[in-house]
Amino acid sequence: MIVTERLILTPSAISDFEDCQAMRSDPKVMHFIGGVASEEDTWIRLLRNVGHWTSFGYGLFTVREKEGGRFVGEGGLAQFRRGLGARFDDYPEGAWALASTAHGKGYGTEALSAAHEWFFGQRGTGRTVCLIDPENVPSVRLGERLGYRPFEQVTYRDKPMTLFERMP
Repeated sequence: MIVTERLILTPSAISDFEDCQAMRSDPKVMHFIGGVASEEDTWIRLLRNVGHWTSFGYGLFTVREKEGGRFVGEGGLAQFRRGLGARFDDYPEGAWALASTAHGKGYGTEALSAAHEWFFGQRGTGRTVCLIDPENVPSVRLGERLGYRPFEQVTYRDKPMTLFERMP
């Protein structure tokens, strides 16, 4: 568990399903990350996130407000094996999704900064990567605040995407 000024981050758990499904059913949240998800797709993604913790000892955190416990989103680092080559797939990937009610509050920066700090404290510093739709300006800005810089343009799932890296 990670506690920040306003947030609590815990490893993804099956009990997060309803909150994850509500977020993944929101077209505003999902516009740049694959479109609105079915319950089955959310379930599979949640199982993947839980499995990261079991398999690697790290993964995506569920993020909640410290006061009241309202769901904010998820974020952290993981190994998604996207098939983008050794310059990407061989490195931990930063990932995040925030509920629309959390947009514009600085929660992304607060949560992901804490998740990265925790990760580097556990694993040591090293290169990390992330994949962002270049039209998703808020996510690009968050990545940049976290220290990510673009290094390549690719097509992923038939969409132009930007690969970013964060060097130690």
